[in-house]
Amino acid sequence: MVKKISEIGELGFIEYLKRTIRVDKKVVKGIGEDTAVVKISKDRFLLLTSDMLIEDVHFKIKEATPFQIGWKALGCSLSDIASMGGNPLYALISLGIPKDISFNFIKDIYSGIEKLANIFKVSIIGGDTNRAEKLIIDIFLLGEAKNKVIYRSGAKVNDIIGVTGKLGNSYKLKKHLKFMPRIKEANFLVNNFRINSMIDISDGLSSDLFHLLQESNKGAIIFAENIPLNKGAKIEQALNEGEDFELLFTLPEKEARIFSKKKSKIGIPVSFIGKVIEDKGRIWLYSKKGKLEEIFPKGYSHF
Repeated sequence: MVKKISEIGELGFIEYLKRTIRVDKKVVKGIGEDTAVVKISKDRFLLLTSDMLIEDVHFKIKEATPFQIGWKALGCSLSDIASMGGNPLYALISLGIPKDISFNFIKDIYSGIEKLANIFKVSIIGGDTNRAEKLIIDIFLLGEAKNKVIYRSGAKVNDIIGVTGKLGNSYKLKKHLKFMPRIKEANFLVNNFRINSMIDISDGLSSDLFHLLQESNKGAIIFAENIPLNKGAKIEQALNEGEDFELLFTLPEKEARIFSKKKSKIGIPVSFIGKVIEDKGRIWLYSKKGKLEEIFPKGYSHF
């Protein structure tokens, strides 16, 4: 019997693609990372990523301005580049546009895209347009990393787990429409410390930490009292809601101690929320009441 995509699930579909699609020797990382990685010289790597935003899935026109929609569309891809420790270069913008939408609305979407692109010196060099029933924005972003790329798969036992900014309640606060991609912060971390693994938090702390641990063949224990919360957020929201677009990373204990003396230089709050352990893919939460319990990924899934 042929299964429905909803039965396979988003992660199951990705695993299928990883098993079946073959790539050439220049591809260091393909499906399964925040970006694909292609080696073009001894110390230079291309980072390639794409993100598709769809009306009523990733944004609602009645709740977001066109400027915010454009900002978020590029911001999602920039966040992926940040998680690899890279810098963005060029973007292609493709739009699926309902025929009755106003020209000014589309212009304002591009204003949001261009504003963020200018901040990070991204050149918009092309794309495509088509008619669609709902508004769709697909952005392909090309970036680069020099000397080193940070993957999800590098976490080591006894690594300290860090997170930038604050988590949870992003929808109510509309953080998901106005977040600042952590390009500069990622570069600071990578250039000054031995970062072993990193991912951006888009699906929720529990899901994205699980992805990192699965790829690293490790587990983790995290402490509820150390998880930084946005205003009005609860632990469950930080763990499971997603759309925070902060960095989740691991580094050796010694490096974490050094960072603690220099953390003011990064310019934003950074919290150490736990430690990497053996126990592949399992996450243990030490609650504020002193109870240790296993938690499971419950972040956003498309299928």
